[in-house]
Amino acid sequence: MKNVQRVVLNCLLGALTCLFLVGVSSPAFSRMATPAPTTAQATSLPASLEALATNLNAAESALLAQGMTGSGMMSYGAILRPANVVPKAPMSRARGAVGAVLSGNRLVVRGSFNNLSSSLRNYATDPVDPPNANITSAFHIHRGMPSENGPFQYALQVMLNNTGMGGMAMGEYTLTQEQLQALNNGMLYVDLHTSRNRGGELRGILMPY
Repeated sequence: MKNVQRVVLNCLLGALTCLFLVGVSSPAFSRMATPAPTTAQATSLPASLEALATNLNAAESALLAQGMTGSGMMSYGAILRPANVVPKAPMSRARGAVGAVLSGNRLVVRGSFNNLSSSLRNYATDPVDPPNANITSAFHIHRGMPSENGPFQYALQVMLNNTGMGGMAMGEYTLTQEQLQALNNGMLYVDLHTSRNRGGELRGILMPY
């Protein structure tokens, strides 16, 4: 991530943390915010932004290790939340973040997630109809508007932690011209599917950072 982007993201993280703390402790501010943020809400967004910064750094490092130059890189990120799932948001405490760095048409993606409601959907035993051999995990990139479920583009490689309800994800892709245009237009989104929420438990749009 470029130095300016890193500074902006860190400042945003600090500002949001202060804002949430004020919202929890200040009666005057609480009257302005309806409803007032809960403790879980007050901590989840800063934690997601921290995870986003970590994932962006990891994606950039992977590109630099491949000999790419930092000057032509563009950074994208997505905060994954159940509320973003279409058509109906599931009841879940899960959270996630994805960082992606583009160099030319090469996109490197790094992600993380936690607090899933259930195990990841197994597409070998619970496939889509018709089956798609390219769906090799439950963590995907799709193309579509925020209000719709768009076509599958890529699967990420997932590494679960020891709880099975969280972990890391990664992927490296050569984007088509159509996919590049979709990325620039805010029309590439990332989602994660579980056995309890087969249609999606987490979702977020890749946006410039």
